[in-house]
Amino acid sequence: MEAVLLIISLALFGIFALAAIGKFLDLKGSEKAVKEFGTPDEFARTFAIAIPFAELVFAFCFLFNETSWVGAIGGLILLVSFIGGIAWQIRQGKAPDCHCFGQIHSEPVGVKSLVRNIIFAILALVLVFSGSQNQGSRLGETTAQLAQNITLILIVTGLVVVVSYLKRLADQSSSLTRRVDLLELVANDGKPIERNEAGDPTDSLPIGAQFPDFRLPDARGRYVEFDHLLADPKPKLFLFVGPACEPCKALLPEIEEWRREFAERLQFVFVSSGSPEENVERFGAIIGESIILQKDRELAHSVFAKWTPAALLVGADGTVASHPAVGDLAMHDLIDRLRSDDIGRDRFYVSNGTRPGRIKIGQAAPVFSLKDLRGDVVTQEAFVGRKTLAVFLSTTCAHCRGVVEKIREWEDSPENSKPGLMVFSEGDRDLHLDFDLKSPVLIEKGYGTALRLGMFGVPSAVLVDEYGIIASEAAIGSHAIWSLIGVYD
Repeated sequence: MEAVLLIISLALFGIFALAAIGKFLDLKGSEKAVKEFGTPDEFARTFAIAIPFAELVFAFCFLFNETSWVGAIGGLILLVSFIGGIAWQIRQGKAPDCHCFGQIHSEPVGVKSLVRNIIFAILALVLVFSGSQNQGSRLGETTAQLAQNITLILIVTGLVVVVSYLKRLADQSSSLTRRVDLLELVANDGKPIERNEAGDPTDSLPIGAQFPDFRLPDARGRYVEFDHLLADPKPKLFLFVGPACEPCKALLPEIEEWRREFAERLQFVFVSSGSPEENVERFGAIIGESIILQKDRELAHSVFAKWTPAALLVGADGTVASHPAVGDLAMHDLIDRLRSDDIGRDRFYVSNGTRPGRIKIGQAAPVFSLKDLRGDVVTQEAFVGRKTLAVFLSTTCAHCRGVVEKIREWEDSPENSKPGLMVFSEGDRDLHLDFDLKSPVLIEKGYGTALRLGMFGVPSAVLVDEYGIIASEAAIGSHAIWSLIGVYD
């Protein structure tokens, strides 16, 4: 039994020493990790230093019989704290980087990291219950032997740290090489690739828009509809790829890792073009056979995913929850954001676009009291009980005329529980009478209420849900405005 206790002590020494050294090698990452676990910003730096310092102290305690029991108690307290923090993050649906071994090894928290810490805690518990006078065999019978053995252990520990660090550098170098390869592929041997059909990569459907319905075959010839995907209650990550896309092929190993990492929290949906055979050959049987095939990239164009590879997050309710993440770096950034937040929470979205203006999703509609064209007073209470499209127009805006015509068509269409409409504008009342709209038209100098709702330019709109809560970012332009309520030309 004494030999077993010695082995446990040495194992815990190695675990705590590696964890401490790894964190000290990346204090910035350690500070970020403790923030993500809920530590207030003003204490984050202190905790980032205190935790590895405590781990290092407890690690050295395990090398001596006289202090091993103290190290076991201290280590157990740390491990129980880690277990509690990880369990809480998992329960919240979050997966921040645990930064367990800092620069040496780090991964998002999950069942694996929870089980690992529980095993370490059990080892520490064995030493605690063994008592302060029964901590196993000594490392040496004499002072010289003890010093020699401890020196040997420290050398081995140092070698492990160096090898682990070199491996981390090699992994980073490999990732950098893949990105350089992607740039070379895109550069086409130094010649620019003309993609006139692709449009501006910053174009997108607004966050909060209804993802368009579709009916497309997969590689096995079975038709897939968007409603079929909504049967899975998880959010969806649409990945737009192509059989002739070399960057897509280069990213495939990482995409496979993402699928495994987020298997319990995200549904991955692959959309491509070309023949089934081409996609199976390019992406393998597992992805290739389930891939959704477009005829002429119609689905990708409808959601502005006009470049490949691209990723788009869609909420469990079928609404767009991010802007398209186009290319290697943007996709990595989107995945990192998903790791550190609660994907499953209500109104979850990722603000990864370049569109200006502050997103007000989740905020209550501002308090206002304005008169419509008939002189009736309208307040924020008009939003309650029915989804409402708040549209922002101007009589001097040429593009607004087309939106007004579309509003008239919408007002004359069958009810079918369609959302309501409310127009906010500025200018002369008589000019607004020419709009000839049935919906309330509220005129306010300076667009004060519209700006507080999230307006950014005209024509634009935001969706307010039946509880009076803002449910989308500002949709700019006719196509984006109507996408908020699932109307696509």
